[in-house]
Amino acid sequence: MTVTEPAPITIPKTITSVGLLNRYDSTSSNVINKIDEVFSAEGKNFDKDASNKVLEGLNDLLKQQNRFDVVILNDSTLSTTHTNNFPTTLPWDTVERLCHQNKVDVLYVLSYFDTDSNISYSTRQTYTQNILGVKIPVLEHHATANTLIKGGFKIYDPGNKFILDVFPFSKGITTSGKGINPAKALEALKMRKDLVMDASRLIGEDYALRIQPYKIRVARDYFVKGTDQFEIAKRKAQTGNWNGAAEHWEKELTNPKSKIAGRACYNMGIINEINGDLDAAITWVSKAYSDYNNKEALRYLNILKYRVAQNQRLAQQE
Repeated sequence: MTVTEPAPITIPKTITSVGLLNRYDSTSSNVINKIDEVFSAEGKNFDKDASNKVLEGLNDLLKQQNRFDVVILNDSTLSTTHTNNFPTTLPWDTVERLCHQNKVDVLYVLSYFDTDSNISYSTRQTYTQNILGVKIPVLEHHATANTLIKGGFKIYDPGNKFILDVFPFSKGITTSGKGINPAKALEALKMRKDLVMDASRLIGEDYALRIQPYKIRVARDYFVKGTDQFEIAKRKAQTGNWNGAAEHWEKELTNPKSKIAGRACYNMGIINEINGDLDAAITWVSKAYSDYNNKEALRYLNILKYRVAQNQRLAQQE
């Protein structure tokens, strides 16, 4: 069946505007970064452009949701050279100042960002035909670029002095090429930058979706054997006639055999969950366990209780 899960991030209903801040430091000129640029074939401002793509994707999708007014903030004094982990949390007085100056309620911060790249190069022997149709050995050049995009978001709520979310991310991009000489092999890697930029934008878009509820498919086990009534119910369930199946399960609720009655109670939980009545489902499944010692019922009961808790979160978000 399909169920709706609450959003991973709960933004208070009172929030009407958000600010986006990129803390990536593009002025860093330490030796390690310079070496990394040479060996990873990164162009000037590669990481800065990619980090801006993350914010661009986040900005565009948040605006499409029509829930907040979105403002992009700029404050170079808050830039950080962290590329592998979260820097020190911003002080609340700084967050309050930024939000007040830009008239926003909450701050989305790209806390750190980096792209690590390496190029591997190899050759292998292959064959081609000359104009006479004779196969001749040639050396084929192969180049592969692996790029890891990594970073992390934090969402600051200055009104409640609470960090709503801490979310590290990483995504790998691989591009490869081959040719009759090294230049031809490397030429095929030109798409790497475009792919990294597209992937960075997608990271921002995906993060914007973390404030939206989403649907998932879930599976449930139910009993199909024990009596003729269960066999008939199974066939009806297979055709999608769940209410018809439940009519046959109901007939076994008073079966003198406790094993059969317990299975019937369990299955009544199934039909009530399908019909959206979780309280009734819990009542039936609890009875299957407490009155008839149906071992499967305890596991199912925990699933139902989790769904109730998730629905409560969902109701708060909506």
